[in-house]
Amino acid sequence: MLKPATAPLAQLENAAEFLPRHIGPTAEDEAHMLSVIGAASRAALIDALVPANIRRGLPMELPAAVTEAQALAEIKAVASKNQVLKSFIGQGYHGTHVPGVILRNILENPAWYTAYTPYQAEISQGRMEALVNFQTMVCELTGMAIANASMLDEATAAAEAMTLAKRGVKSKSNTLIVAGDCHPQTIEVIRTRAEPLGIEVLVGMAPDLMAQHDYFAVVAQYPATTGMLHDMRPFAEAAHAKGAAFIVAADLLALTLLVPPGEWGADIVIGNTQRFGVPMANGGPHAAYLACKDEFKRSMPGRLVGVSVDAHGNPAYRLALQTREQHIRREKATSNICTAQVLLAVMASMYAVYHGPIGLTRIAQRVASYTAILHAGLQKLGFKVLNPSAFDALTIEVGSRADEIAAKAVAAGANLRRVAPTLLGVAFDETTTRADIEAIWSWFAPAGATLPAVADFEAGVEPLIPLSLRRSSAFLTHPVFNTRRSETSMLRYLRGLADKDLALDRTMIPLGSCTMKLNATSEMIPITWPEFANIHPFAPAAQRAGYTLLDQQLRDWLCQATGYAGISLQPNAGSQGEYAGLLAIRAWHASRGDAGRTICLIPESAHGTNPASAQMAGMQVVVVKCNADGHVDMADLKAKCEKHATELAAIMITYPSTYGVFETGVKEVCETVHRHGGRVYVDGANMNAMVGVAAPGEFGGDVSHLNLHKTFCIPHGGGGPGVGPVCVVADLVPFLPKHASGGMDVAAGGVGAVSAAPLGNAAVLPISWMYIRMMGAKGLTDATETAILSANYVAARLADAYDIHFSSELPAIKGGGVAHECILDLRPLKESSGIGAEDVAKRLIDYGFHAPTLSFPVAGTLMVEPTESEPREELDRFCEAMLAIREEIRQVESGAWPREDNPLKNAPHTAAALLKADWPHAYSREQAAYPVAALKAAKYWSPVGRVDNVYGDRNLFCSCLPVSEYQ
Repeated sequence: MLKPATAPLAQLENAAEFLPRHIGPTAEDEAHMLSVIGAASRAALIDALVPANIRRGLPMELPAAVTEAQALAEIKAVASKNQVLKSFIGQGYHGTHVPGVILRNILENPAWYTAYTPYQAEISQGRMEALVNFQTMVCELTGMAIANASMLDEATAAAEAMTLAKRGVKSKSNTLIVAGDCHPQTIEVIRTRAEPLGIEVLVGMAPDLMAQHDYFAVVAQYPATTGMLHDMRPFAEAAHAKGAAFIVAADLLALTLLVPPGEWGADIVIGNTQRFGVPMANGGPHAAYLACKDEFKRSMPGRLVGVSVDAHGNPAYRLALQTREQHIRREKATSNICTAQVLLAVMASMYAVYHGPIGLTRIAQRVASYTAILHAGLQKLGFKVLNPSAFDALTIEVGSRADEIAAKAVAAGANLRRVAPTLLGVAFDETTTRADIEAIWSWFAPAGATLPAVADFEAGVEPLIPLSLRRSSAFLTHPVFNTRRSETSMLRYLRGLADKDLALDRTMIPLGSCTMKLNATSEMIPITWPEFANIHPFAPAAQRAGYTLLDQQLRDWLCQATGYAGISLQPNAGSQGEYAGLLAIRAWHASRGDAGRTICLIPESAHGTNPASAQMAGMQVVVVKCNADGHVDMADLKAKCEKHATELAAIMITYPSTYGVFETGVKEVCETVHRHGGRVYVDGANMNAMVGVAAPGEFGGDVSHLNLHKTFCIPHGGGGPGVGPVCVVADLVPFLPKHASGGMDVAAGGVGAVSAAPLGNAAVLPISWMYIRMMGAKGLTDATETAILSANYVAARLADAYDIHFSSELPAIKGGGVAHECILDLRPLKESSGIGAEDVAKRLIDYGFHAPTLSFPVAGTLMVEPTESEPREELDRFCEAMLAIREEIRQVESGAWPREDNPLKNAPHTAAALLKADWPHAYSREQAAYPVAALKAAKYWSPVGRVDNVYGDRNLFCSCLPVSEYQ
């Protein structure tokens, strides 16, 4: 029998708080951790580590924290302000049916959405197989030789195709021709990206422009944004005759019926996979794609999954070619993209697996047939349809009746596209019904007109696809796209892939600089609500009032967290936030007549995306040295500022530093750059060490980007989605990115669109809204301080076994004192044992852990970031694994195990390898499989042995395995 409650009522109410659900260590754990570190209290630890001159002057003004139930009720009220109307807008965004098995088992499944980028191939085989399916799907539908593992959105993919073409063609022209009937948002983003690079963009009738100008590439839409289907064979041939590339933005569903661009001469094909089972979501996230001819493959932007072999000769997937290219090539990188849209690419690929080629073709045929019926009925009603050919969209001349017809549609619960004052557009999709067609006729019909009926046209209806453009080639012939027809089969396939991977639902992912923290279920729930998921990004603003409120509230809260005056949520990745911030600085200088300020100072310790972004923004990178402690070398900084005083545009720094310490001289860095006329960009990658403790907008930053997929709990999704808001001080607010297609006109000298949709990856913004609403100012500050506490606890526990590479050198703190992450230096052990950081990373798999960040920012090291979300028992489990591995290394150092035959060099160990009759190793099978006793109760088995990276690049293969291997 339950006893009556005797605790105070306030204490009972606190039981519903979210804060202790998010933060892992309890009060008792914290006391123990502080005793190991040697700090009297958490506050004393923060005071010792964070320089006093950068501490926040004022607390964050945020709403008081509420419970999960209360936050869900509040955001439901926000969502209810959106109006979900049937969309016939098109313009690259379409209604779709998300198969339930994909919705529940991928989008809503933490095994998929909490995974990290597949840099550790052995524990990422499941999602990489799904990405190979995606690449194969794109290649076969487009007819191209190779495709990457997704892009951020269609418009940015077009911009990446522009620069890929510029690098890859013979033409020396600096002019890009863009067909005027491409999607408007694509043209906008191309213009934004071209201007800093000095590329001239000509938009209009492509054939005329091609005849009148030299150019290095042409961009065309297939089908056009008007719905028109152009035969572009002669234009591709004309481009090639000039040594130029032909770039096509193509609709994948249409390509089930249309001759693929690869069969008529396209060099690069880009587009969006949104209509393959991913909701419109007010613009994102969706997986765009980029495919190209074979000659361009080694210059492709983004990620590429390839097939290699493991240590046992079995096929294994890995990231190929340009993996982390930005960190290697820096300002010479071909792109600043360091993320993708993996979760959405997985959904799109599984949509193709679920429907197969027959199902996809059936959906496309239905769309095309309905479009033809609509066309016939409109002509019968006396309307002029401008495009005689079409797949899914029509543009109709309506004279002065545009407002009237559009209003009738809205009154009936639907949106048409306003193409021009006298033109309306109608686009069909998978969700269109016969009743929709007849409703549209009723809106268009003049008063008293006899309405057609669908039945009048069904017999013998012929799609409006010219015979010369009808596809005859097969696609998606691989068994994976033809053997998953039942839900039972599909469910087991998805479960099998997920079981191959290690995600946050199974284990701590201690990746430094990547902040793999809890993505709470309550935060995730709203993203699939229809009020958020089924909104078209170019629907009338009044219908998006909920998103407008969400945008305003989240920007206000993030301003409080960062100390900045203004924020744009449009950038849909951290790299895009960096880029937008540098464009704002560039535009500000130009507005003051200082267009000659083009030098960007970047410390040698910086993230690789920083120099790549600076180059894309038209800036010249000058590297600033770091001293032995990893801090910016002030003498070198001052010398560079003096040398480039009249040309200095900005400095890009990361704080806390990329080396995981709070640099004491950061304010001096900011003041020095400001004194020489430059602006300060503070990379927000490490914001999880500052929220509530310090604010970059207060201590000298002019611009920062945030990673909402790090600090503010949007899940990594296996390598995407992300959101990279750009934050600025007051005088830079006018230079935040605009979006003409979304109703935000670009003023003279302003910055144009950086993403296809005005609010970027809008559908995942409720996650960060929920996190902040449930944490409040105190909770966010507690999270920061606990993250710092946890990192110092790990450093303290491991300091006797491993060198902590950089620290604050505080003798009272064991480990020296770090920020929210610590770097373990394996280089001395490499010399003494032959064991390197990669060997330790692979051995951690045998212990059931994802490795820390490998060889970044320093080669031969591991960077560990535990986050505030991990409970002490998980931190201890990780530390015990690392200490056990150190003892294994001693076995090698002592000669007990050979340098080339030991558990670290042979890790990870698969079950199949352990079950072989022959065991020729110097250590036992049990030592290989169960290095600590706890693993006998719960063991993750790597599906493959160590993957051969060199073989994979020398034998590049990026499509589904041959049938013989598949079987």
